[in-house]
Amino acid sequence: MSKDLALELYTRPTCSDCQAAKEYLNGKNIAYVHKNVGEDKRFEEELKEITGSRIVPSFAFYKKGIFGQKRVVKNLIGFENNKEEIKQLLGLK
Repeated sequence: MSKDLALELYTRPTCSDCQAAKEYLNGKNIAYVHKNVGEDKRFEEELKEITGSRIVPSFAFYKKGIFGQKRVVKNLIGFENNKEEIKQLLGLK
């Protein structure tokens, strides 16, 4: 993954696609911030703000700014149907 990109992953514990996404990222030693929307309603609000929906898993790729600000550069909903694009964004083959 590009050094200026950061990843936040929004999931729910009952979502099998979410569990597969976490297993994949952990297996590849990819750093990400995990946000369980089932545990914290603030994360669900963030998710709705970013995507306009509550669908998980949601991958939010951020560009880090010089003053600690971040902006979403790419948001993908779903793991299996977006796996190839996610791999590209992560710099994986």
